Amino acid sequence: MDIFTAASALVGISALLSYVNARFVRLPGTIGVVVLTLVLIVLILIVGSVSSGFARTLIDITEQIDFSKTLLDVMLGFLLFAAALHFDLDDLREQFRPVIILSTVGVLISTALFGLGFFYLTRTFGFPVPMVYCFLFGALISPTDPVAVGAVLKQSPIPRRLETIITGESLFNDGVGLVLFISLQEVADPNVDFFLIDALKLFAQEVFGGIALGLLMGFIAYRLIKVSDDFHTVVLLSLAMVMMLSVAANALHVSVPLAEVAAGLLLGSRLTGSDKPDTPKFYLDRFWHLMDEILNTILFVMIGLQIVVLPFLNNYLLIGLATVVLAIVARSLSILLPYLMQFQLSRLNPGSLRILTWAGLRGGISVALALSLPDSPYRELILACCYSIVIFSIVGQGLTLNRVVSSVARKQGS
Repeated sequence: MDIFTAASALVGISALLSYVNARFVRLPGTIGVVVLTLVLIVLILIVGSVSSGFARTLIDITEQIDFSKTLLDVMLGFLLFAAALHFDLDDLREQFRPVIILSTVGVLISTALFGLGFFYLTRTFGFPVPMVYCFLFGALISPTDPVAVGAVLKQSPIPRRLETIITGESLFNDGVGLVLFISLQEVADPNVDFFLIDALKLFAQEVFGGIALGLLMGFIAYRLIKVSDDFHTVVLLSLAMVMMLSVAANALHVSVPLAEVAAGLLLGSRLTGSDKPDTPKFYLDRFWHLMDEILNTILFVMIGLQIVVLPFLNNYLLIGLATVVLAIVARSLSILLPYLMQFQLSRLNPGSLRILTWAGLRGGISVALALSLPDSPYRELILACCYSIVIFSIVGQGLTLNRVVSSVARKQGS
């Protein structure tokens, strides 16, 4: 099967599942698509025992489209730019301190706690994993996923202040998580000499270089877009900027996520008139909202379809469930400890802690990073546990977030 046929089949499946969900199931958009995809996979696996050709066709589609490369190298830039473009910069300024703390210190704490917990958990279940690989797993699973977070928060009545913190954290913490992931990969590789100073240089280059590049190209695009009143020109300029920004960031070895976020925030804050037709901001908002919805649907279908190429998941069901609990505990402590260290625990009430913990969703980026791990005796276990966390995060936490928010609101109102 060629790549175009596989991509066409993927879009067709996404469209069909989206229709079925909107017409009959009526779950929140992307969550409903994931649930229906998982149901479809179970049915296909059952049918596959009778008609192996049917299951083989779906496996061919999934294998033809490299999930890790497709997300990290192609889709991620579009999705992050779209999310940042619609983010209110004034709200971010008001919550800048907690956003930065959670997206840096919080990620480091979560990585350390999750890594230590996973180290002992694997020994308890008889699958011992070296400490460095446990921390590597912690680095890829600790950052919250901006795509999953954005998709779920659209349907949630979460307080505006907490929504800003959660969304802002998810937009910025990928840069820290990716640098940690790359650094720990070098530590795990016996053929590479690792030095702390190199990791710090990499962090500075990726983070500050990515932000600087995004601001520069975003400003150039802004100057061109603001004097354009043609829909096609405005859209093409924004598309060209997003694509060229990814290429330039990869060539300069700076953070693509942070570059796209910086460019999106700059354009979103500089351009005005989203509620007025025939303005550049109006054109951009409408086009990128549509792009966001389409790519989100396709991405979440891809996440669900991964189960057909991960036949070893059944071997790690129990440890996978235990790892889900570990991820939630590490997330909660990574929020609580920074407040304790600043002696500002009074500013974080139990209700806010519950919401911030439960809304910290993991998604496709974690799966993509896990799939990018080189072959080792531990890759299969890490991938299975990562997939367990992501599926529970999207379906379990995504479907129950509104109940958590409502429960907190009732307790605070009583």
